[in-house]
Parts: sequence; structure tokens; C-alpha cells
Amino acid sequence: MTSKSKAQLATLPQTEILAYWVLSFGSHLYSFYQLHRFSKEHESGLERESQLENGLLQGFKRDPSDFEWNFWTEWAKKSLLWTLIGHGVISRLTSIFYPKFRIPALALYGLLAACSVLGVKGVSVLLVHLGLSFSVAQLRKPALSWACNLLLLSTLHIQTLQDIQRGWYKTEEEYYLLLFSIAVCGLRFISFSLDHCWSPSDLGRVVHLYWLFSYTFYHPFFYNGPIITYKDYTEQMRRPAEESDGKESALSYLVLRSGRIILWWCIAEYMIHVMYMHSIQSNETYIEILPPWALGGLALALVQFFYVKYLVLFGLPSMLATLDKLVPPNLPRCVSIMYSFTGMWRHFDEGLYRWLIRYIYVPLGGSQHGLLYKMFSTGLAFGFVCLWHGGHDYLQYWALMNWAGVLVENGLKSLLASSVVRSIVERSFSTGMKRRCIALLSAFSTSMLILSNLVFLGGIHVGRIFWKRVFFQGWCTMFPPMLAFLYCFAQIGLERTSNPPRVTLTLSRSENPCHRTTRTTC
Repeated sequence: MTSKSKAQLATLPQTEILAYWVLSFGSHLYSFYQLHRFSKEHESGLERESQLENGLLQGFKRDPSDFEWNFWTEWAKKSLLWTLIGHGVISRLTSIFYPKFRIPALALYGLLAACSVLGVKGVSVLLVHLGLSFSVAQLRKPALSWACNLLLLSTLHIQTLQDIQRGWYKTEEEYYLLLFSIAVCGLRFISFSLDHCWSPSDLGRVVHLYWLFSYTFYHPFFYNGPIITYKDYTEQMRRPAEESDGKESALSYLVLRSGRIILWWCIAEYMIHVMYMHSIQSNETYIEILPPWALGGLALALVQFFYVKYLVLFGLPSMLATLDKLVPPNLPRCVSIMYSFTGMWRHFDEGLYRWLIRYIYVPLGGSQHGLLYKMFSTGLAFGFVCLWHGGHDYLQYWALMNWAGVLVENGLKSLLASSVVRSIVERSFSTGMKRRCIALLSAFSTSMLILSNLVFLGGIHVGRIFWKRVFFQGWCTMFPPMLAFLYCFAQIGLERTSNPPRVTLTLSRSENPCHRTTRTTC
């Protein structure tokens, strides 16, 4: 929630920054240790409730309560990991021997891979959605395209269709995979439809249909993302590969990035072996009796696990996309250095953020037509995200909290940027003190951001208990030290934002036609 640009942030003494690092890192470790102790003390109780299973290592238990992690891990073992490897092999072979046929080969492979998992009936549903969306887009009426695609997404919630589709599969997990695929493909259909309406071209309908088919069934992004717009996908895929030897750099990139993905997977598994945060969050009694430090550890563990999980879930598809000459969105930024609602939305799921900006926020006026348009555009963007995720009651609270958080941050930013307030601040505070004030304001924002994320990850009951224990009952005992540590987190975030360390893995120009480095910042 900074009112200054990155370049205007003051440089604090190195000893002060070191103190913030020590306090931030130490508070993470100590709170995780307290949560670990609580988890082990109540292990037998959690096990009696059938929430724990035998761990990967003998003598350890594993918390399988995070549905998303368990779901994608099981599917990776069954088929997805192998089909993704197959995509990489097909892409490399066609690039070397039949470069003109690489895109149709990948599209056909994606279709066959989808059929092998979703079945012919499941893929037929997607093809029907694709055909309807494509047909309406030919009218070049954005409003009609929006209406058509929203109606298609709403079919996910029709009970009769749900029962029919469930009957196609032997397990509930197969049905859920179909739902996730339809939801993610729905964003692609909207992207194609609006880009087609806004940017008429001389290409025939058959060519447009061919690119939509390729875009839809691009296998690395098919089931879960990350999201890339139709315009970016087609422009990047059409760029010809330059003639130079990039085998060595591509191989080194593949090895290094694969190693990082395996490391992230190990960290995620380690967390659910030593801290049973997901089982604890599902039981209100445990949350009520958690010691203060363990309660803080639970909040940090939930959001950190969510971050590491998406490093894995987006990491492998992004790696394959980069090898395919695409420029995928940057991977999520470490949540411990997020100090604002705006920053969380901009840097956690960058692909979804760009999608919302391009297709909802800017077309509705955004910040170009005054405060009311900005509030309306932002509200509809959050409303769409809530609807796309399922529209449940806890998602509605989460969306409202994020909308309010973004509006308050933007309002304070505008207030601090006004000439009157700015002149008072310039006269009253040094540059270092202004940065400390920014960090203090960001600490308050971060506390609300964490609360909203807990509602998203754990439901209304988790957010309600945290609000009661920290902000109501603990307003003079728990909230002040929590705010102090969040202040340290914000200072680290400001330091890394103004001086970001870069870990770069560069492909040669033949491997990356956009001539940019693939960068991930934790």
C-alpha cells in the first residue's frame, strides 16, 4: 500500500534491515515449531477422526485434508505427469523434424490426452462449448459473447446436468476434473471471443477455428492454467524459431527448473507431514484452543502452503510452455513479502490478474473515468472471480473483503499523493521515517489480507475465529505483537520490491523467441 514508487523508497540502515530479516525469519520458524508441537500433541485425536494417513516415511503421519493438493497429486500419478512429459517429447520432436506441423501436432495430442482422461463424452461437452462460443463470436458483439459464455459457465451449477455428467464416470474425482477443465476453458473461450470482437482480421473462419482449437487444447494449461490470453498465445506461437543451436541451454533450463519443482514439491509434502494445519483448520475446537504462537503459525502455514502448492501446480506447465516458445505468467510471488491487497492480486496469479484487467476492468472504464467507474469495474472483476470459483458464501465474503481492501488502499494512496497531504508529510518526516510509516500502514493492510485469505482457504468459520481471538479478544495482547511482526514482513517486502534479487534461467534465442529471461522471484 505504498504511496511512493519503488525508486522513491528510502534506504534504511543495514543493521535495521538485518533486524527485520531476523525477526521475520525467526517468527516464521518459532510459530511453525509451536504449530508442529500442537499437531504432535493432538495427533491421536486427529487420527481418530480419520484425517491422517501413513506418511511417505516410516513413523510419520501425513495430513491429506487439502483437497486440491491431494486431487492433483493423485491425478499426476495416474496420468497427468506422463501426458505432460509426452507433450514435451512431441513438442521437441516436431520442432526438430517437422516444425511446420508442431502446432497441429500439439493440438491433436492435447485433444487425445483430454479424451484419455475425460472420455469422449467429457471432451464432447467442451467441444459443444467451443462451437457455441465460436459461433456467437462471429457476430462481433462483445455483450452477446459475454452472455453466451456466462450461460455456458452457469451450466456447471445445473443439478440435472451435474447428475448426468457424474454418471459418465466411476469416481467423483473424474467428474471434478471435467468441472475444472470446463471452468478453465471458459476463460479461454471468453478471451477468444472478446479478442475476436475487438480485433477483426482478414483470416478466414477456418483459421480462427484452428487457432481456437489449438488454444483450448494446449495441454500444459488445459486443466488448471496458468491463464494466458488468446492474443498472447497466437502471437507467440506464430513467431518462427530462429536458426541457432539452443539444445544445451534448453537442456540446462529443463534440468534446473525440474529440480526446483521437485524441491517445491518436497517442501509442500514436508509441511503436511510435520504440521497438520488443514486438519486443524477444519475443527473449530482445535482453533479455539491453539496457543497464540501456534495460532499465528496456523495462519502462516496455510498461506505458505497455498503459495508452495501453486509453485508446483503452475511450475511444470510454465516450464513446458517456455520450452514451447511461449511466455507464461510469472510464478506466484512469496506471500510473506506481500504487504497489500493490490500486490497480492497483481503478483500471485499474474495470468488471472492480466485476464481480469484486459477483459473486465479496462472495458468497463477502469481508472480512466473517475472514482465511481473504478469502484464499479473493480467490483465486477471480483464478482466474476467469485462466480468463477463457485459463488459459495465464503467466496462472497472473500471477494467483498478484497474489493474493500483494494478500494481502501487506492483511497489512501490518492490521499497521500494529494498536494496538501504530501506537503505536510514532506515537511514533517524524513525519507526513512516515511518508509517506516508506509510499512506500518502496510502491516494493517496485511492483517486484513491474511484474514481474507483464511476465509478463502478455510471458510467463514476459520475467519470468524481468527477475528474473535486476534482482533476482538486479543486486541491488547495478541494484535500488537502480530502487528509488529507484520511490520517486519512489510519492511522485507518493501526492501525486496525496491531491490529485487533475480534468479534467471535464460534460454537461447532459438528456445525463446521473445528474447527474455524466465524469472521467478520468491
